[in-house]
This record gives sequence, C-alpha cells and structure tokens, in this order.
Amino acid sequence: MNLRLIILLLSVFIYSSLLGQEKKTLYIERTENPPKIDGTLDEEVWANAMEAKDFTQFRPAMGIAENQGQHTIVKMTYDNEAIYIGAYLYDDPKLIMNQINSRDSFGQNDFFLVVLNPNNDAQNDTELVVFPSGGQADAIASPSNGEDFGWNAVWDSAVSIVDDGWIVEMKIPYSALRFANQEEPTWGLQFHRQFRRTRAQYTWSPVDVSKGNIGLYHGELKGLKNIEPPTRLSLYPFASGLVNTIDGETTDNFTLGLDIKYGLSENFTLDATLIPDFSQAGFDQLELNLGPFEQTFSEQRQFFTEGVDLFNKGNLFFSRRVGSRPTGQINLEENEAVLNYPNTVKVLNAVKVSGRTKKGLGVGVFNAFTEKTYAEVRRTDQILTDENSPLETVISDRKVLVEPLTNYNIIVLDQQFNQNSSISLINTNVTRDGHFRDANVTGLLADITNKRNTYNVAGQVKMSNLNLQSGSETGISTELYLGKVHGNYRYSIEHSFADTKYDINDLGLLFRNNYNNFGVDFSYRTFEPKGKLNNYNIGTYINYTRLANPGVYTGSSFGGNFNAATKTLHNFGGNINYEPGKQFDYFEPRREGRYFIYEDRGNGNIWISSNYNLTFAIDANMGGAFTFEDGRDTWEYSFGIAPRVRLSDKFLLVYSIDFNKVFKDRGYTTTIDDDIIFGQRDRKTIENSLRGTYNFNPFHALGLTFRNYWSTVAYENNLFTLQENGRLTQELGYTAEGLETDPDINFSTWNLDLNYSWQFAPGSFLTALYRNQLFNFNSESAESYKESLNTLFEQSTQHTFSLRLQYYIDYVNIKKMLIKKNS
Repeated sequence: MNLRLIILLLSVFIYSSLLGQEKKTLYIERTENPPKIDGTLDEEVWANAMEAKDFTQFRPAMGIAENQGQHTIVKMTYDNEAIYIGAYLYDDPKLIMNQINSRDSFGQNDFFLVVLNPNNDAQNDTELVVFPSGGQADAIASPSNGEDFGWNAVWDSAVSIVDDGWIVEMKIPYSALRFANQEEPTWGLQFHRQFRRTRAQYTWSPVDVSKGNIGLYHGELKGLKNIEPPTRLSLYPFASGLVNTIDGETTDNFTLGLDIKYGLSENFTLDATLIPDFSQAGFDQLELNLGPFEQTFSEQRQFFTEGVDLFNKGNLFFSRRVGSRPTGQINLEENEAVLNYPNTVKVLNAVKVSGRTKKGLGVGVFNAFTEKTYAEVRRTDQILTDENSPLETVISDRKVLVEPLTNYNIIVLDQQFNQNSSISLINTNVTRDGHFRDANVTGLLADITNKRNTYNVAGQVKMSNLNLQSGSETGISTELYLGKVHGNYRYSIEHSFADTKYDINDLGLLFRNNYNNFGVDFSYRTFEPKGKLNNYNIGTYINYTRLANPGVYTGSSFGGNFNAATKTLHNFGGNINYEPGKQFDYFEPRREGRYFIYEDRGNGNIWISSNYNLTFAIDANMGGAFTFEDGRDTWEYSFGIAPRVRLSDKFLLVYSIDFNKVFKDRGYTTTIDDDIIFGQRDRKTIENSLRGTYNFNPFHALGLTFRNYWSTVAYENNLFTLQENGRLTQELGYTAEGLETDPDINFSTWNLDLNYSWQFAPGSFLTALYRNQLFNFNSESAESYKESLNTLFEQSTQHTFSLRLQYYIDYVNIKKMLIKKNS
C-alpha cells in the first residue's frame, strides 16, 4: 500500500508546472598569460575580464543591494591548466574580521566563496572559500547531504589587505574539479561574500531562501572552450610512527603507506587507502550508557569522512562498523576465562569510486577488507601430579577466531533530475569468511520536489537479509514524507515502518526495529528582520507510535520549539515535549514481548548563544523533566555553560561544563532466573572540557583538547520485579544488597590531546600528537567528584605519541617538470 501511494505521488510531482527564473551570466575568456597568484590584480588579463558585480543580500534580509564602499567585483579567466579568479572586496580594513584558523574552520571571519557546478544541475556544487587571513576551506555540497567539508582539494590562493578593502586571487586547477569533456560547456556559478561583523551575506546571483535549494539560484559561466579534463592522479605517501606507554610497558609501530586519488574518467574518481593509518584519529567521547541501545561515536578517520555523500543515501552506511568490535562469540569450557577480547579489527585496505555523469547519474562503489582477528582464552587447571605433592597449577592459552576475513561493499545509483529531485538505489553487503553471519541490505529511495519548489515528497523502501547459521532472515522498512517546503508557513506528515526482522547493523546503524510511527508537524519562520530580531522559527509537532508486530499502541507525544537570532547576533531558543498518559516501553526490559509502563512525562529546556564576534562570548542552557505519575516523583534538572575567550585573532579558548542530576529514575538492573529486575536510582553526571587553539598562521596550528566525564548511579536497596502487565512490584523482596554484583556505579574518563600541524606545502602535512587517557569503573557511587578524580588518577595512564608526515604529489606537476627538464 505504501509503495503504491509513493508511486502515485511521485507521478504528480514529476509533472508539476515549471517556474523559470532568468539567470545571471558571466562570460570568461581564455588567456595565454595567466596571472601570478599573489593577491594583486595588476596583470593585464584582469583589466580586460568581464566583471561580476551588483551583489544582492539574502541574509538576514533578501533583496538589499550592496552599499557603495562595501561592494564586490569579481573577474575570471582560464587556460589549459586552471580557472583563475580575482576579486576586489571593498570595505574599511579596520572593520574586516580576520581571525586566523586552520583549514576548513570559519571562525569569526569575513569570507569570499566561489561555487562551481560543472554539470550545471543545481545539486552538485564545489565550494571554495578564502578568508582575509589567507586561510582556505572547501566542500562539496548537495541539497540531500548539505556541505561536506571533509572533502579536500589542492588549489592556490593569495590575499592582500589594502586601504579600501581586501583582494583575493585564486587558481583552481582542473584536477580539483570533475567535469565532462565538452567543446563549449555552461557551468553553474555563484559568488558569496559575508561580512562577519553583521552576518550579512551577499550573492552575485540573487537568492530566494523562502523556497527551493540554494543551487537553483546559481548564475551561469559561459565562454569556456575546448578545456580537457587532465589526468587526475594524486599520490599521498605517508610515514607514521607511534609509541604507546602504559604501566611501564612500551609498544611502538612504524607505518609506511599510500593514499591515492585517480580520475578513472571525466567524472569518476577512485580513492584508495592501501595501507590505512588511523593512529591520529580523535578520541571517542565515552559516556555511561544505562539504556538498551548501543553507544555510538562519530567517525574520526579522514578516509571515511571525505567525499561520502553518495554512500550516505538512505542512512544505510555507518562507517564505524568497518574495523569495529568483532562479532564472534566465545564458547568457554570449564576452567576457562577470556584473557583478551579485541575492541577493534584492523582495516587492511579501503577503496571508493564515485562520480556523476553529465546526465545526472551518480554512481558510487565502496569496498573494504578487514583482517582475521582472534581473542585469547586462558584455561587454569589444578592437577595432582603426585599423591604426596600439592596440586599443581597448569595454565594453557588458546586463540579463538572472533572475526574472519571480512569484505564490506556498497553500490549506489542516484539519478538526479529537474535540478531538485532524485531517485536512488543502494545496496550494502557484508561477507564474512566461514560460518560467520553475512548481511545484505537494498534500498529504493525517492526525493521529489515539484518544479515550483513548493512541495516535497520523499519515500524509501528498504529490505535487509541476514544469512545466519540458523537460516536466513528478511526484514522490511518503509518511510513516507509529504511536506510544504516554501514560504513562512510549512507543514508535513510522515510515516515510518520497520518489521521485527529488519536489521542493517552489519554496515548501518539502527537502534531499534519493530515500529509503526506517524508524525505531523507545523512551523512558521521569518526571512526578513523584524523588530529586534533578524529571524525566528516556531514549530510544533505530534507523534503517535505503535509496534509493527503485534500492532499495539506504544506511546504519543506533542511539543514545540522556538529559535531566534537578534540583530545584535545573539541567539536563543527553547523546546518543550510532553508524553500524555501511559507509555509502553518494549525495549527497557531487554526481553522480547515484555514492556515497562511509565506515565505523563514532560521535559523542556532553554538556551542562549551570545555573539561570537565579541572577545568574550558564552553558550548556556538549562532544562528539566518530570514524571507526573501516582506513587512516583521522578524528576531531573540539567544545565551547561561554555564561556569562550578570543584572546587574539590567533588564540581561542573554550571551556564548558555540563551538569545533570536525575532523582528516582526507574530502569532495568539485571535478570535473576526468569525475573526482570528494575531499580530506583539517582544519577549524577558532570562533564568538563577545554579546547584551545593557537594558529601561528593558516599553515601552523597548535591545538589542545581536554575532556573529563564523571557519572555516578546510586540504587535504593529495595528493588522491583517487572510484572507481565508492565507494572513494577516489590513483593518478591529483591534487594541491591542481595545481588551478586553491586549495581551502584562510579564511572569516569579522562582524555587529553595536544597536537601540532604544519602544512609545509600544498596538500602536505606534518602532524605531531601527544595523548593521555585514564579510565575507571567501580561501585563507589558515594564518592564525591574530588574523591573520584583522585581514584581516577590512581589508575594506569596510557601515554601515546605519534608523528605523521604526508606529502602530496600531483601527476600533472610531475609531468610538467619532466617536460621542462627535457626541453
């Protein structure tokens, strides 16, 4: 039924009427004498180039022309190697915000941004940003995935601050772009300029932010003739050294490796890491997890964060699965215990192939292998070797295969059309050697917006299949979204469904299946300043949830939110949520078919974020939750505060502290025989963090990241048993003191990273990292924060030092050098 409805709605939207818009056009001419990239526009080529001017504001207000003295003039030219851009950004140099940051960090900066879209499809942009400090940022962007600043290209730019503003010069080699070989192509083109002091942002081609994606408003670049895509081959050889010390034991590792980017054709690129090195990936922010679902962490490995927009279609790819904890279980024999169970699996290699044809068909292939991984088991026997001798202890160790050689694979086909819509097919596959489980997931996705950019319909149908020793399991999931996506007033309805067998967790991330959920939301937003506000957004929603099987009611909720930005660049907002009546939690009991009932829960919070342009700024929030249930007075409160000080344009410090206190919470504790045991508990959590950056210039950066997390859980002695009707009883007399293991918890972690990065040549980096880590877990929940910190410092400290050198080699440059040498 859902699939029929999706097909009908897609047909209606595809044949919606066309709303055209006249586009600005910039004509570019070829040069035989390319400019020197030095931040001056004194070459003859700039004198004769056509001007892109008359920029128009779209944020915070739309349609406002730029002021004289703060206007922008951009010129372009090209040759056989690259596109060149020169921009004169008029302004009072004393007012230009010019914070020095590392690559891809915007900070408190004015910026000039160039958008190139060689396919002119409004959906696949390349963004290149230059700051007054000379720093750079770049991203690939699409309406479905937003801006991906994990993508990095190698290009050249220079900046000079002058008496009446600042000047930008850029050289964008064709090797940084993907485009088809056409005689006279027309590219999508846009220029942005932001004045950070007011957050006013202007574009060359006017933008209407009240409807449609921003790519629809690009202008056009014409005049390119007979440019040929170069051989796109980039090599990134690296050397990495790592030293680990803990409890006086030192281990070290040295790695030589190679990352490759190769243009297989005009529009398709292969990315490969042949000998992966993830030694400098950031630390995971561990937390105490009392819930029924797994704890997950964000991806820190660059290969898995860069250029993965195609693979994220349908949310079937969670890259942390590649190289994560082994999936195998250990069957222990008598007198055996697990000596070592690895937390990760080594990635042997990984490859990505991705691109898009000039007709809008995107193709992506991802493939990775992980190696065999073993756990260690120790057997301890007491043997009588002689009647007159004491028992002799005999120890024997064995290895158990817990993860075989494994292949991870993704194939994506994504057809874009109408500059705002797409239909996608994605398949993920995990194949493990031997008798371990295999997994396959296939998804058909559609995201259709009508040509007037006023309404959107999105649908997904996904099927999972697991090959287990016990047989195969097949599951289904569907999603449907209908919404008004233009104007001040917006609304949508959505439905999501997953049966009990739907499982994507071998390569994806799904916290739970077995749901049949409905939602409606309505919002009002402004696009023009009004009164003291630049903009604001008010929203409200209603959710209704059921199980897929059996088809029973599980809960409902409604709430609202408000967000606003003032003309003085302060932001504030808040939200409230209420779950009325009985709510049936089928996951907290950790047993299929059982549920836990709670009633009438409400929560809310408010937050502020002051103007980051000021030397001192602050983020703060506070919130609370209550359960209005007879015989139960669970409640909690939380607050967080994060002051930040910009000591100079080079030095930034940000400290944050978050506090949360929960009183009389009830949740799963353990299982005894067939009884599911719940406990009433108080929980307290404090998290401290400090982040500091000092940028000597855009190419030299020193960074410090510190985090201490502490959480305690204290149970009341009398425990509960979960009854078949979802209610709790104390009639069976279970107590915390009577459990084999004390349920109280004192959990704390400490992480400190100190790093230095030097970009000594385009695309080439030297990075040094020092890290130390501490961890403690015990049952001393009555300890104070100070006492727990002292206990934490008594634990073994892991010290890590690593040094990594990466050098960028471009085939085109090597070829030019060889030709020049032989000529």
